[in-house]
Amino acid sequence: MFARSNALHHQVAYVTNSLEGAMEVFKRDYAAPGFFEFTNAGTGVSNPGDPQLRIALSRVGGVEIELIEPIGDTAPLFKDVLPAGPELKIQFHHVCIRIEGPLENWNAHQASIDTEKHKVVFCGQLAELMRFFYTDERARLGHYVEHVWMAPALLDQMRAAIPRFPA
Repeated sequence: MFARSNALHHQVAYVTNSLEGAMEVFKRDYAAPGFFEFTNAGTGVSNPGDPQLRIALSRVGGVEIELIEPIGDTAPLFKDVLPAGPELKIQFHHVCIRIEGPLENWNAHQASIDTEKHKVVFCGQLAELMRFFYTDERARLGHYVEHVWMAPALLDQMRAAIPRFPA
């Protein structure tokens, strides 16, 4: 997405109105090996006023698949792309690039983004373990791009928890 030193394609993400239904589709129809599930609500992963989300992660062929179910009306960035209706909806939302290495690499990446061309629509962090922001690329690419950095300890913890194929 953004050709930068230490930037790797990390993830494709979908939003859904039913996390359970979407996980079943990905397991049944796309051979996802299973999912690591969590919510950011009340876990310290989000700040007051942040979108509340249920999330499921799987890893297939080296790329993480993220399924996101917005909770209530707290997450318009994620909820607004879902078509109306009660039946199961799964909608592509963003790709994620992960910045490898020390926090200095993240700082350099963040400073390299022209925010006039690539509007930042959401950003945050988890203590000293993670930094992220989303740029709105919908006019050019049809989707958002998430930029993320994780401390090595968190990245190792996530890799251990997320089911993957091949194992």
